[in-house]
Amino acid sequence: MNAALKKIYGMLVALLLVAVGIGLQKTGTVALFSDPYDYPELIRLLWQHLYLVGVSMAIATVIGLAVGIILTRPKFRAYTGVVMYVVSLGQTIPSLAVLALVMTFLGIGAKSAIFALTIYSTLPIARNTLAGINAVPSSIIDAAKGMGMTTMGILWQVEIPMALNVILTGFRVALVINVGTTALAYLIGAGGMGDWIFTGINMMMTDKLIAGALPVTLLALLADFLIEVLRVMLVSKGLRMTEE
Repeated sequence: MNAALKKIYGMLVALLLVAVGIGLQKTGTVALFSDPYDYPELIRLLWQHLYLVGVSMAIATVIGLAVGIILTRPKFRAYTGVVMYVVSLGQTIPSLAVLALVMTFLGIGAKSAIFALTIYSTLPIARNTLAGINAVPSSIIDAAKGMGMTTMGILWQVEIPMALNVILTGFRVALVINVGTTALAYLIGAGGMGDWIFTGINMMMTDKLIAGALPVTLLALLADFLIEVLRVMLVSKGLRMTEE
């Protein structure tokens, strides 16, 4: 049964790839990608996109982890509701509105885009860090204290390793959202693959639109795959099986 399902799955994937290839050929996207004069522009926009994603995710990761860890400490647990509400405001407001609001006091360009993307990406990391550490059984914490481990030792050697699977899930969600939302950065002059996407929409050029959307889609899929690889490398097999 499994062998038959694998064959059917393989055939469906092959048919999908053929259909996508035909679509790209008919819309002229293949010709656009094969034009050597478009390569420098593609590389420039792709680099801008990766730069915005990389910088904003680095800042969001630091903030999200810090917020999540601090709120799990006994003296700060009373402030969890208020702090998480403030952090969640970034995703409560639509992404276009966040970009517009940030642009009003930071101006146009990469600085505003990075600030907005950081706000938009912090919540999943902070929320999953908080949930993952709080889910560590108290019996394990008590056992670690009984062994003479310090509070910081318990955090870095027990709580974070056991919560890492949940934390990486939050990071994956934030990264995929970030990659897609970065396309909107073009609207405030920050560049990225949104340049081709919105040019294609405004000029009704399907090849340009797909040429901009396809790399963003592939980047999101690649990011999801790399986080899964990282999860397999960092999270022990026993913890992965327990979570699944």
